[in-house]
Amino acid sequence: MKQKFRVRTNERFQEIRQQGKSFSDRHLVLCYLQNDLPYSRFGFAVSTRIGNAVVRNRIKRQLREIMRLRTDTIRPGWDIVVIARQAIKDVDYHTMDAACARLLGRAHLLV
Repeated sequence: MKQKFRVRTNERFQEIRQQGKSFSDRHLVLCYLQNDLPYSRFGFAVSTRIGNAVVRNRIKRQLREIMRLRTDTIRPGWDIVVIARQAIKDVDYHTMDAACARLLGRAHLLV
């Protein structure tokens, strides 16, 4: 995923988390807030409680790829933060993909 499509600053992460809306399931929490840009940006958070650096980075890579493949079906103009929960370390890529699709649908962020 290119740099311009990523939420990078901690201040923006906190703003999305506090002022935005959120949906959650057993594996993920999805928070979103409008950004007034012609494209959507994504941020990913995986806590150290989930596992060591190898596990956390694998989860982030998989989530980034899921969102990259769905970029053209996600409505533009939103900042989206995906927060991983403890149960995500035991699931495969397809379960993560289904969880992301379900949360994006519940948030009405799909075209």
